[in-house]
Amino acid sequence: MKKFLLFCCAIVTMYSFSGCASNQSKGEYTWLKQAIDVSAAQLKETVADVGDSVLLPRAIWTGYDMDFLCNQLQRDPATFKDSLRVKPIKDALGTRRYCSSIYDWTSGFFPGNLWYAYQLTGDEDLKKDAVKFTNYLYPVKDYKGTHDIGFMMNCSYGNANRLLPADSARLALVQTADNLCGRFNDSIGCIRSWDFGKWNFPVIIDNMMNLDLLFYVSHLTNDPKYKEIALKHAETTLKNHFRPDHSSYHVVSYNNDGTVELKCTHQGKNDESAWARGQAWGVYGYTSCYRESKDSVFLQQAKDIAELIMIRVKTDDAIPLWDFDAPETPQTPRDASAASITASALIELSTLVEDGQVYFDYAEKLLKSLSSDAYLAKVGTNQGFILMHSTGSLPNGSEIDTPINYADYYYLEALARYMQVKGLDYKSL
Repeated sequence: MKKFLLFCCAIVTMYSFSGCASNQSKGEYTWLKQAIDVSAAQLKETVADVGDSVLLPRAIWTGYDMDFLCNQLQRDPATFKDSLRVKPIKDALGTRRYCSSIYDWTSGFFPGNLWYAYQLTGDEDLKKDAVKFTNYLYPVKDYKGTHDIGFMMNCSYGNANRLLPADSARLALVQTADNLCGRFNDSIGCIRSWDFGKWNFPVIIDNMMNLDLLFYVSHLTNDPKYKEIALKHAETTLKNHFRPDHSSYHVVSYNNDGTVELKCTHQGKNDESAWARGQAWGVYGYTSCYRESKDSVFLQQAKDIAELIMIRVKTDDAIPLWDFDAPETPQTPRDASAASITASALIELSTLVEDGQVYFDYAEKLLKSLSSDAYLAKVGTNQGFILMHSTGSLPNGSEIDTPINYADYYYLEALARYMQVKGLDYKSL
């Protein structure tokens, strides 16, 4: 009888510990479930608000103060030229900003957000919404006027084809990839970024993100030309975009013979500063290049940029200032978009190297910071966007300390990658 009682006690104890472990496991990911639930709710409210209008949410309209800009850029107000692009009318401030058209460089992110929210939750309504907003972008497959067609179509149709394969999506992606390849210059060894501005042949660090479209289409078609062009672009960018400390210029413009015309940082504090989102684009892009090529040169570049970010970002929550060289004041805006991109990149990087835990841990810290009340919006606020406190182009007076759709996109992508690495699914949270 005594042995039987001891056995019963042991069974009770075992189940008690099992229950505690299960509760602890669920409690450990409370932040994650809340992040997903808030994201899905915000997106659904936005869809309901937009209705049947062909509108793609981009940000919230913000203005700027010249003294503030001069302080951030550390320039003399007396000589600073107000050459900023868009001054929103006073009545627009604080309202939702939509993409100017389907050809806006950010047009693919909102459909992409819906696809990731569907992937994370399995909610069929989100899938229907994702299809609807993705279809708006179908004419973009014929557009050739910018490298951003990679962003526009891969974030929308790329996710659509990944989660709901269709011949029409595949054909749109292939045609877009062909148009992107048409911007490649053999003599220079790069894909041209912009068709505007003072530059002869501008290539921006952001262009590293559009290589994923080429990698994806190379797999879809079994045609190596897309991958070859992507990797050549990455090689040329590696040669010319980076400083000895592995920080990146924003823009490198080339002469027609392939020599460098000039280097600058158009959206950063100054030409030699480390613009936060530019560094995030870099670590993401070279991680993708290593994934596709297994070339150790690309891996080393990704690791070097990751180390730069982890050393240079001094904020307690690891969310960077809009530029690593910006003045460290309470008024200096953060850039949640740079944090989201970095988190997504470092989670993938952690799976490609033996010593990946350091990258995963840093990405987890970023995600937990972004999922805190300081950055994650409350449902029904923030004009339906998920994250607060991103900075688009401060020197140009554009989207300063505001929600931006691509911050939400890479945040959701990072959450999805985090769950994949952890072996989690939504129902288990």
